[in-house]
Amino acid sequence: MPRRTATMLASTLMLIALLCAGVLIKVPYSEMSPGPTVNTLGDHGGEPVLQISGRKTYPTTGHLNMTTVRVTSADYNMNIAEAVYGWLAHDNIVVPHDTLYPDGKTEQQSTQENAEEFSQSQESAKVAALRELDIPVKSQVVVSTVFKDSPAEGTLHAGDVIKKVDGTPVKEMTDVAKLVTKHKPGQDVVFSVVPVKEAAAAEKAGKEPTRTEDVKITTEKAKDGRAIVGIQAGTDHTFPFTIDIKLADVGGPSAGLMFALGIVDKLTQDDLTGGKFVAGTGTIDDKGKVGPIGGIGMKTVGARAKGAEYFLTPKDNCATAAKDVPDGLTLVKVNTIDDAVDALADIRKGDTADLPQCTAK
Repeated sequence: MPRRTATMLASTLMLIALLCAGVLIKVPYSEMSPGPTVNTLGDHGGEPVLQISGRKTYPTTGHLNMTTVRVTSADYNMNIAEAVYGWLAHDNIVVPHDTLYPDGKTEQQSTQENAEEFSQSQESAKVAALRELDIPVKSQVVVSTVFKDSPAEGTLHAGDVIKKVDGTPVKEMTDVAKLVTKHKPGQDVVFSVVPVKEAAAAEKAGKEPTRTEDVKITTEKAKDGRAIVGIQAGTDHTFPFTIDIKLADVGGPSAGLMFALGIVDKLTQDDLTGGKFVAGTGTIDDKGKVGPIGGIGMKTVGARAKGAEYFLTPKDNCATAAKDVPDGLTLVKVNTIDDAVDALADIRKGDTADLPQCTAK
């Protein structure tokens, strides 16, 4: 066989071998890419995203879009070729599989966790929005979860309202852990609670519950040495009217800010956006503090692709987002819902010269 022919044959076989290896050899990586973006002021799946009843609402214009990131599933095995393509693609990011699914987390576990975070973000968005509008919201600390085989099992129940711990009034859910961990493992702690059934009956009747029960629980030692009783405290809110957020197939806490702004817009005469296309992201807590999220670069790309001109960006994500800004998109730095409302007022008026923009450090 002529040398040139032999060389070409060997090169062809090598190329085929490399292509086969690229397809067949799996690597422990996952991919993140821009996901759907939804206008919180509009409809999705044939119904309004934000549905408010029992309170006057006002017409809105423009967009206040929440943004998402699409990720490969926990059980998807990426091959070398896909990983290389993802690394080279401008809008995608390839990350170690454990970054998205730590400790062998399954797809079902991840979905459940995202659903719980999404539900909590909706509650916090409602509270933050109403407080921004000076509309009172009643809040109380409750037993959110009772862990199996814990000292509290059978004694405390999910939904019990926690009034005091060892005689000290409980105002925030974080107070519970602080008061319990003052004890040494093996010591008793006394919870003063309104049982869940009585709390529900009182709420239905529009009255304050009048009776509490004192429950004594012996603490046990946690893995880190702290005293625990085996519950997770939460906050239960009672709203003066009904606010429903209808958005399926979305998880995680990062839409909190945009939900809150959508609620504010619908409950005020001022048109927050002035017809402009604004998108954004960020967690939000009950007090209106905006927190950072993951996948900021892909969210800005997805928002701009849909037509966004401004992107409300959590302060702690600004430096990363500013490193690669899509053309035509202005990144607006926000740290609280107040910041976001103020920025929207400037955008609405066209007074954008002094907007607090993100800069790369």
